[in-house]
Amino acid sequence: MALRLNRREAVVAGAAAALLPGGHLTAATPWCAGAMRHVLPSASADAILLKCSFTRPLSGRVQADLSGRRFDGFMTDSEGRFWTFWATGLTPDTDYQITLSENDERLCDPWPLRTFPAGDAAPERFRLLTFMCAGGDETARGPRGIESFRPIATRQALLQRGLAFRPDAVVANGDHIYWDQKSWLQHRNEEIRAETRRVYDEWGYFDPAQAMIGTANEKLLKRIGEQQIARLYGTLLRSTPSFFLPDDHDYLENDEAEERFVTFPPDEQQREFQRVMQRLYYPEFLPDPLLPPGLPGIAREGWAQGLSRSFGALRFGNLVEALFYDSAGYLSLKDGNAGLLPPEVEAWVISRIGASDAAQLLHIPSFPIGWTAGKWREWYPDVVAAPTNAAGETVVSTHGFGGVGRLTTDRPKYLWQKGWWAQHQRLLTAMGQSKHRPIVLGGDIHAVGATKLIGSGDINLADNPLHAFLVGSIGASKAGFPSFARGTPPATPAQLSAQDFRFPQERNGFTLVDVERERTVVRQFAWDETMGMEAIGTLAPFDTITIERTR
Repeated sequence: MALRLNRREAVVAGAAAALLPGGHLTAATPWCAGAMRHVLPSASADAILLKCSFTRPLSGRVQADLSGRRFDGFMTDSEGRFWTFWATGLTPDTDYQITLSENDERLCDPWPLRTFPAGDAAPERFRLLTFMCAGGDETARGPRGIESFRPIATRQALLQRGLAFRPDAVVANGDHIYWDQKSWLQHRNEEIRAETRRVYDEWGYFDPAQAMIGTANEKLLKRIGEQQIARLYGTLLRSTPSFFLPDDHDYLENDEAEERFVTFPPDEQQREFQRVMQRLYYPEFLPDPLLPPGLPGIAREGWAQGLSRSFGALRFGNLVEALFYDSAGYLSLKDGNAGLLPPEVEAWVISRIGASDAAQLLHIPSFPIGWTAGKWREWYPDVVAAPTNAAGETVVSTHGFGGVGRLTTDRPKYLWQKGWWAQHQRLLTAMGQSKHRPIVLGGDIHAVGATKLIGSGDINLADNPLHAFLVGSIGASKAGFPSFARGTPPATPAQLSAQDFRFPQERNGFTLVDVERERTVVRQFAWDETMGMEAIGTLAPFDTITIERTR
């Protein structure tokens, strides 16, 4: 099957020819992307899912060949440039050579991707690369013109540095897209409102009266996805199974609540945006025996039946099990009965805490456990209070931008739900009683840090402490770090007791997690512009934490 390139594809291929998976550059073994614009794969023991876009529309018979087995592609847009390939019935722990074709003409060079070991296999080690909040328009500016998001080149350099450690899987934890509606267009800060209007006037606005596909909404959605997802990842992750967890900005909003508006739970336009963006650009969670079919967000019909948008599981033999849970898309406002997770998801997480036979169990929520920045959608009641206003009164603020604040529970957090804390306590009770050492790899809060919880309210965790990490953002810049955006760095919530607290680094970074049978080693990396771009290529961990399996 020959690879035929038109003129544009040849130019693109020449520019990317030297880039190999894992961030290694070589001229000896070039790989040609051909017509492919981006690919993000996921995998399990018996399946591979590919999300792809191409530089031109495809038609006719579009297929993926996996070492001799062919699977038809599913067109996911109205033009034929976006395709999903879902290969099932595969052999565990096997390298597959993947070839994509249009009417038997190759679209790009073949590449390898490996399935995970079967659930009863006994691998000795597993390496995970994880980061949060990779999205954002690199031209966006915050108040006083301060950079909001790092240039794509910086994000790619950080990603390539992480891939150089050859992880078995990558987790992108939330906020793959930033394109907020009410929270930016109606922001109290005049500079933010004006900058948002300027950009959106140029790009366009979503029309809630029209569908997301087949209308002007599709054109705008693709333009956003191209800038914030396809440009960033390209084909870098083609040989690394990837797991993309949505969070608040993926639903077109920041998580905010005030007298003028409340941004969550998401309305139907927010949900449809997230559904379509994911269907086009990044993989859903694959069906898994560990994942109950009745959880919300699981597709019920068509070619996508069984794929899950918001909740998922990763199983790597009997060595490690990881649970993914979106804490934005299905949060509820039911006071004492509220939850950041729906009841059936909470029940699933608690059941896996008790039932998992894996040597190690990882929790990967989109909003972190064990940390506060005084935001609304937190498990915790902590809120940011400015020292005083002109009248000498303490003023509660959720987005001060450059001010000085303090975290307190003495003032009420508007529309914060008592049920969120109650759900947190039920989860931590189960974690504390688990045979596993609880490890939580959290997103959302733009920092890199670690803490060990030994108490939560009236729950004593001293015998089985919870290790809670902020995994680091590769996309956020100065205007997005908590001390600027909120007036305070991340901290331990007032109702928690922490030990070995590592003051969080408000810098860009990522986390590597090495899982073995008797221990988990977590290495955290951080970078800022004072170090120079050249430092990223040799970036070393600033902190290493070893968690022994002693239970």
